[in-house]
Amino acid sequence: MNRYYFDHNATTPVSPEVVEAMLPVMTEVYGNASSIHHFGQVARQRLDDARRRVASFLGALPEEIVFTSGGTEANNLALLGTGGHAITTTAEHPAVLSAVAQMDRATLVPVDGRGVVAPSDIRRALRPETKIISVMHANNELGVMQPIEEIAAIAREAGVAFHSDGVQAAGKIPINVHALGVTMYSIAAHKFYGPKGVGALFVRKGTNLRPILFGGHHERDRRAGTENVAGAVGMGRAARYEIQYASLRDRLERLIMDRVPGTHVNGAGAARIPNTSNLRFDGIDSEPLLIALDLRGYAISSGSACSSGASEPSHVLTAIGLSKEQARSSVRISLGRGNDEAQVDGLADAIGESVAHLRRLAPAYV
Repeated sequence: MNRYYFDHNATTPVSPEVVEAMLPVMTEVYGNASSIHHFGQVARQRLDDARRRVASFLGALPEEIVFTSGGTEANNLALLGTGGHAITTTAEHPAVLSAVAQMDRATLVPVDGRGVVAPSDIRRALRPETKIISVMHANNELGVMQPIEEIAAIAREAGVAFHSDGVQAAGKIPINVHALGVTMYSIAAHKFYGPKGVGALFVRKGTNLRPILFGGHHERDRRAGTENVAGAVGMGRAARYEIQYASLRDRLERLIMDRVPGTHVNGAGAARIPNTSNLRFDGIDSEPLLIALDLRGYAISSGSACSSGASEPSHVLTAIGLSKEQARSSVRISLGRGNDEAQVDGLADAIGESVAHLRRLAPAYV
């Protein structure tokens, strides 16, 4: 049986060109990038080149890039390294919400029925002791994009740092962190065909940021620990803007809406990254639907991979006003480089047939 992957927001396959770039580093460039001898300096050159590539990807300066172990660490570094009163939204990734929960004080601003936060609500949440605002660029479950530039202007006017979790935006839309106006911006390589276990935090030049890991003087004293040179090289090679998927995503939604009555697009009406669709099916529980589709060879998800196995429904979907039952009837489809029209059409057919079958088994559905 052929299998088709539609869960690219959870992770992406490592591209062949990334593997090709990483292999020599893992087998031949084994020096510590902090060592002054030849082997160390060869590693340092590869690390510096990777830093330049990632900086170019984000429209930043090389010295503004801090390599981390991934998006979670980048988010934690931005928030915990700033401290003080934080403002964020109710629809953020757990890597942000769990980090602010460790801070002294935080205000969670609600989002609307589309999943979008109003900049005016962010402004109203400001306090004299506010040190940082953190609003994600694109939501990992809905694909909905936030008004980052407007919020950045509010933060700048208030004299507070502005961090954006860009993990789901990087590689899917063009990004220029200086044009966005952010102080800090998080990305993770495995979301755009790079390796797992490496990410980066853009830190605008001149920003005061305390480390959360302590040891050596790596990454300009912002992230102690021997650098993952091979991972950074892979990230640098992967760091490029991906092709658009909006036409495929729209085709998929249109086919499913036409074939399956009682279908709703969560986040409809808001600007979205081009690869993501979050669909709700009346009278359906997402778990048996995911199993039915997997048996047909199609991999999709019910939301964030970081919340897999949780008994509670998605906090993102309840934040936009869905009931627990509605949240549990929602699935996320995220397209990527390997998907084409034939696969999209096949997935639409599989969803139509699976939903119809499950509804026949659920007498409560009318």
